[in-house]
Amino acid sequence: MRKDLVPGEQVIVTTRPQPRKLAGAAAAFIFSPALAAFASAWATRGEAAKLIPALAPRWTPWLVAGFALAVAGVWLGYCLPRLLRWQGTRYTLTSRRLVARSGILRRRDQQVNLASVRNLTVHESVLQRLLRSGNISLETGYQGVVTFQDVPEVATFRDFILDAIEELPDEHDSQAGGAMDDPAGALPWELREGGRDER
Repeated sequence: MRKDLVPGEQVIVTTRPQPRKLAGAAAAFIFSPALAAFASAWATRGEAAKLIPALAPRWTPWLVAGFALAVAGVWLGYCLPRLLRWQGTRYTLTSRRLVARSGILRRRDQQVNLASVRNLTVHESVLQRLLRSGNISLETGYQGVVTFQDVPEVATFRDFILDAIEELPDEHDSQAGGAMDDPAGALPWELREGGRDER
């Protein structure tokens, strides 16, 4: 992201969506081999032949291999795509825009210029409130409403956005050379983080 910055633009924070959507994939990753191991032991004891008489003992290795392939299918077809989708999604807030990038092979970029934001709304479900995440909707004049899903620490992220919008230079300032109210050019997160020495 840093190589895409325009002169004078700074990255404030970069994060991924709240990982709650990985709960199902994590459960499948853990429980599918456990179930396969139980089923393999059940077939090895000859219980499969008792249940289905047509299954002779010579079919037992094939049954065990089938259970192993089922686990591999769950991992590769269900768990891995969800992990890669979460891993490949990033929300980046800069001093001028909010960018959402997702995808690994096929990239999708969504950008909102902070100067065009007219209204900011935070939506939180009960589960999101417990996990301190939420959806941030930005209403702009020309794009309508753009929503960023499952932003972690949504209250802090919202405050960063509002601070960045407040520190945007006025149009007449940018036309005059981009001077800001603070002569030292310190941004609000630098002041809050102690990045500027008091004089």
